[in-house]
Amino acid sequence: MQRWRGLDHLPGGWGRCVVTIGVFDGVHKGHQALIGRAVELASERGLPSVLMTFDPHPSEVVRPGSHPAQLTTLRRRAELVEELGIDHFVVVPFSLETSRMPAAEFVHEILVEKLHAAAVVVGENFTFGHKAAGNVELLRRLGQRFGFVTEGADLVSADEVTYSSTYIRACIDAGDVKAAAEALGRPHRLEGIVVKGDGRGKDLGFPTANLSTPKFAAVPADGIYACWFTDSKGKKLKAAVSVGTNPTFSGRERRIEAFVLDVDEDYYGQRVAVDFVDRLRGMVKFDSVEALLEEMHRDVDRTRELLAES
Repeated sequence: MQRWRGLDHLPGGWGRCVVTIGVFDGVHKGHQALIGRAVELASERGLPSVLMTFDPHPSEVVRPGSHPAQLTTLRRRAELVEELGIDHFVVVPFSLETSRMPAAEFVHEILVEKLHAAAVVVGENFTFGHKAAGNVELLRRLGQRFGFVTEGADLVSADEVTYSSTYIRACIDAGDVKAAAEALGRPHRLEGIVVKGDGRGKDLGFPTANLSTPKFAAVPADGIYACWFTDSKGKKLKAAVSVGTNPTFSGRERRIEAFVLDVDEDYYGQRVAVDFVDRLRGMVKFDSVEALLEEMHRDVDRTRELLAES
């Protein structure tokens, strides 16, 4: 898969293509269906498939301070859509100028003049252009004028729940990582660099890798979680992960600390990933260090059980 930032770096001789457009944060089951249809349509027409996304998040540009919690980094998003068969991953820098572009101009300048779209696949709730004035019906009419077809894909739902990034963020914020995983089609992942902590975990016999995550990362509610930990070499390991402030020690800084099971290694400076499988319990302030240690041993045992099942 080819990756570009901006639309001024298209390869020479660029022909027609099938385009799907969106932020695609999370690349959840709804996104997967949409992307799958774009890949299928591109294959039927013998054309390359293009996924066009935006950075920074449009909400942050239009309403500074409103950036939603981020389910996936751009790099992770690219990895996931490549697995789904997309040929070209295009990141369009989003600015106030972009947000003020009239809907018809967006279609003509970007989809027609730049990408030479033969077909465009979007979700049925897709909006575009200044003040989100454009919708699927307008896109369809403009396509008829400019020579491309438009498909508006149905939203994906199960058990009366429509899968969306907003829904998944709410699940994660509540600590319901199992519901989030059901909508994502995989566990929610946090990525980050391991940084120095207080060293208290090591003193207690539970050395942890402390993650520094991206600014807007969607961090689950405070608590203890059973997780898969992936080190910088791609090795997948079991881990009990604490999210919170360590109230037993009157902590104030919210941290993500992974106790990796059965491994004696210093991960300091490594880029690692944590996949949240299940929540073991909420964050509790214990009356003594001994009571905390007893509970931590139970957390580790439960983590083993849950990850063996998964």
